[in-house]
Amino acid sequence: MQPDKAHGFMNYGRQMPPEEPPARRIRHWDEFVQRWPDEKTREQGYRCMDCGVPFCMSGCPLANLIPEFNDLVKDDHWREAVENLHSTNNFPEFTGRVCPAPCETACVLGINEPAVTIKLIEREIGDRGWEGGWIKPQPPERRTGKSVAVVGSGPAGLAAAQQLNRAGHNVVVYERDDEAGGLLFYGIPDFKLNKEIVRRRLRQMEGEGVEFRCNAEVGKNTPVSELNQYDAVLLTVGATQPRDLPIPGRELDGVHFAMEFLTQQNRRISNKPVNEREILATDKNVVVLGGGDTGSDCVGTSIRQGAKHVCSFELLPKPPQERAESTPWPLWPHMLQTSSSHQEGGERDWSVLTKEFIGDEHGRVKQLRAVRVEWRPGDNGRQQMTEIPGSEFTVDCDLVLLALGFVHPEHSIPEQMGLELDERGNIRANEIDFKTSKEGVYAAGDARRGQSLIVWAISEGREAARSIDLDLMGRSDLPSKRSHGYDTLGKANPVEASGA
Repeated sequence: MQPDKAHGFMNYGRQMPPEEPPARRIRHWDEFVQRWPDEKTREQGYRCMDCGVPFCMSGCPLANLIPEFNDLVKDDHWREAVENLHSTNNFPEFTGRVCPAPCETACVLGINEPAVTIKLIEREIGDRGWEGGWIKPQPPERRTGKSVAVVGSGPAGLAAAQQLNRAGHNVVVYERDDEAGGLLFYGIPDFKLNKEIVRRRLRQMEGEGVEFRCNAEVGKNTPVSELNQYDAVLLTVGATQPRDLPIPGRELDGVHFAMEFLTQQNRRISNKPVNEREILATDKNVVVLGGGDTGSDCVGTSIRQGAKHVCSFELLPKPPQERAESTPWPLWPHMLQTSSSHQEGGERDWSVLTKEFIGDEHGRVKQLRAVRVEWRPGDNGRQQMTEIPGSEFTVDCDLVLLALGFVHPEHSIPEQMGLELDERGNIRANEIDFKTSKEGVYAAGDARRGQSLIVWAISEGREAARSIDLDLMGRSDLPSKRSHGYDTLGKANPVEASGA
């Protein structure tokens, strides 16, 4: 009996693939989410209602054609699904693993039922593409004679480089680390994104003609003047300046930025030397300050390193278990998020303000002093924090990891290039053509918009590539998610520069 595809949302519930139990997976660094059999994946695809107005697409910064690839999966048309998804997303195997899935929070079914497992299906499509041999190098048929430098090889830089290369330009990607990938490689733990998945995509791009120059830090060992030889320069250096916590005791040994800690572990797994003093959680009481994805990654990494105890503190109040009224569908919901790392152990606490780090006679951190706070609306309607009298407490700790987010890109490159910054310290460039204050220089991704999601980075990289192509050639065949770049079927239309 054939399944009732049109009413799958009535016949099937949301299910996620099995995961290796926490007690086992914390003993290794591999990915632990298992694969669904074909039948199970199709069942989840059947739940898509193919809405007349697909809000999931509006929730996706890439404007992925979600109902279309869900429908292809329903019919077992995997190769066509791979082509469909790649028409809007260069790296579905990345986003299917580490994107927080704003598309799912905008799913129409999610109004009164659990949303369609869009992220799961996207990951499966990407993996099937590689397993089937359908994802291959696609070098351009001809070269334009134009050259573009892309500085930074995170998701924005990689997406832009691939698009520009496919348009026929000669693309050189500058990366300060010893391998390309940016935070995909040295920021996200291997148990969430195996680095061989990143490397195989880089090999595809090299096969297409993209040149990667690693260990090339522009503004330091690679002079900014070297970029003058290119017809265009795109800055996708990310927002890598971490937010600090300038309180007494910040200078103590054992208080570190989260990314220092995570990068070292990624280097160990890749059998690379850790050039700085090692930061390890083994047999230590660890406190993680910050409750976002980076903080969660610190928790999972600390547990795998054999920490004695892990505790996470968040300044803001504990979110509700269900979607708050202030963020109704289809907005991103304000509600408690529990990651796989949080499921593995440790404690979490909210409305905690850290006041001081206390050290021992050797200058090593041994305690954290904090106070509880409450949040109430102020006269301007915004939430304001006040300390609760008598609520001070101390926590023993041997390692403190600051996962407080990132404030803006590092300023060495924009300062040496004489670029304007916006009021938040990001490189000033608009979201239409991504042009900076200097002719021929563009900026995209977190370097332009501030700390954001991987899907926004890929989206901005693609759009910036199109803008550069238009400026270099006067027209562009590269797709755009904007309406002037698509026909009604979602296929790319050439657009003259004068009409862009």
